[in-house]
Amino acid sequence: MQDLEEENGMNEQCIVCLQEHYSCSCLEIFENTNRKLGKMALLEPLIGQALTNLIYNYIQLHIQKICKDSFDTSHLEALEKWLQSVVISWLKKIYVYDSTTKPECLIDEFDQKLISYLYNTYTKIRIDQLFNIIIDSLPALEDLRLCLPKTDLKPHLTKTLQKAMETRLLHPGVSTSDVLTAYVATIRSLRILDPCGLLLETITQPVHQYLRSREDTIRCVVSSLTEEGPNDLAEELVRGEAVQLDENTPVDDGVEDWETWTPDPVDVITSKSSGLPRTSDIISMLVNVYGSKELFVNEYRTLLADRLLSQYSCDTEKEIRYLELLKLRFGDSQLHYCEVMLKDIADSKRINQHIKQDLNYSEDDIPMSAMIVSAQFWPPFKDEKLELHRKLVKQMENYTSAFETLKGSRTLCWKNHLGIVDLEIELADRTLNLSVSPVHATILMHFQDHKTLSLETLSKMMHVPPTVLRRKLSFWQSHGIITEPEPDIFYLQEEQEQNENNIQDDIVVEDYESESAMASAQDQREEELQTFWSYILGMLMNLDTLPLERIHQMLKMFAFQGPTIECNLQELKVFLDRKVREHQLIYSNGLYRLPK
Repeated sequence: MQDLEEENGMNEQCIVCLQEHYSCSCLEIFENTNRKLGKMALLEPLIGQALTNLIYNYIQLHIQKICKDSFDTSHLEALEKWLQSVVISWLKKIYVYDSTTKPECLIDEFDQKLISYLYNTYTKIRIDQLFNIIIDSLPALEDLRLCLPKTDLKPHLTKTLQKAMETRLLHPGVSTSDVLTAYVATIRSLRILDPCGLLLETITQPVHQYLRSREDTIRCVVSSLTEEGPNDLAEELVRGEAVQLDENTPVDDGVEDWETWTPDPVDVITSKSSGLPRTSDIISMLVNVYGSKELFVNEYRTLLADRLLSQYSCDTEKEIRYLELLKLRFGDSQLHYCEVMLKDIADSKRINQHIKQDLNYSEDDIPMSAMIVSAQFWPPFKDEKLELHRKLVKQMENYTSAFETLKGSRTLCWKNHLGIVDLEIELADRTLNLSVSPVHATILMHFQDHKTLSLETLSKMMHVPPTVLRRKLSFWQSHGIITEPEPDIFYLQEEQEQNENNIQDDIVVEDYESESAMASAQDQREEELQTFWSYILGMLMNLDTLPLERIHQMLKMFAFQGPTIECNLQELKVFLDRKVREHQLIYSNGLYRLPK
């Protein structure tokens, strides 16, 4: 064939008889032999199978050679041209042994067989490379899309891609954000390969189960939806399609698009849920992993609260823009609480300006601005005890008085452990400007009054446990401001010794900025369940005994208030069973009752 001819042309000798080309008669012998075998009708029976195997092997080697690690170019058209110009042309030299022969039927049969083999081989190679193709390339996907209808390889594609994802993606060594990136790329790729969504539904099922098992999945999804910079999920959010939940979305038989409707292919193994409506919208699929919009809305509320509380110069316009996009997805009622949270930020800025203009309000040495939040609309805060320094307490009392004057009957309930304190620290040999938490500021203010303090004394002054306080003290130790000359005795160091580094290597420094100000999702859920418990107690006191379903129905009527409060039947059963184990309930014959 072509490669052999090119190699033969480069060498001036025939590769068969090793004679010079001008004296070689191999081609003539080849044609005469074919002619005689053809006249005896022995050509095809003798060489047909061997010739087919030879060509198959040659096609496979050629495809592997041009397709290896090449995903950014479409090769399908070039391969078809190569098959006609090289392989079929070579076959014609064998079967057209004189001017009287007409082997069109035989050549056409070979042509169809070889094209089918070409598509199958190319498709199998691309399927084996599909995990890399998903991440890297569109042209290779387009080739695969054209090949799949001409082959019976969709089951092979499903098994191969699922196996590749399980071995390379679905294990603890891959971060959740990387799993999500690959998952989004897979959905986009399978949209191209299979617009009907059957492959997508089948292949992504193991990914759904794996994502459901990771505790940080929802937080990673919500963070990706609202983070700056180029991001696949953020791009999906801008598309603005409403989230569709499988159990609540009615099946649409494609009436609006009936002219282009095609039945589902029969060569794909479908999952049990294939009767439900299918969607290739990425955000809807991620929501369907958990089956609840509320989980995503709750996580967004917590993330938004963290951002608003940790960045006092937070860009509220950007947050409002994200909120409007999320409302298109999840609905206005689901995100009403978030609207109130953003309104609180704008109101707080306005109130701060009014209070600073109040002639009766003085800031002395400690300028103060407050973020005033509507507690019932914000996620629960972490509950931490902290007794602030008396100077801070006095300034907060002044601010509260000014607020009460401005707002009449309303007052403030301070969260002492939340906030940011900007400090300018003047030491004998240097000046530091730091932004720290209230607990860190309080520690330093106490050392301003007392050069030396024991851990126990400081713990009693601040109402902070010694173990927690020691972690907080490590921050100031790392800056060389506080030292521990004796166990549990701390000293304010005005000057650093010459041989002392700014940061001591043996001190574990707490990164307070990475801590969330909000209660964990587990703590929030436990608080909600305890609220339901008070309703359940009232029901059982009045009605004596109730089955699980009846309790759930009554909670839906009376306790599930607000867009983010819900409890499904299974979760309620787990909660009630826990109360049974704690001897707060008795379960008998399918009924719950209170112990007597």
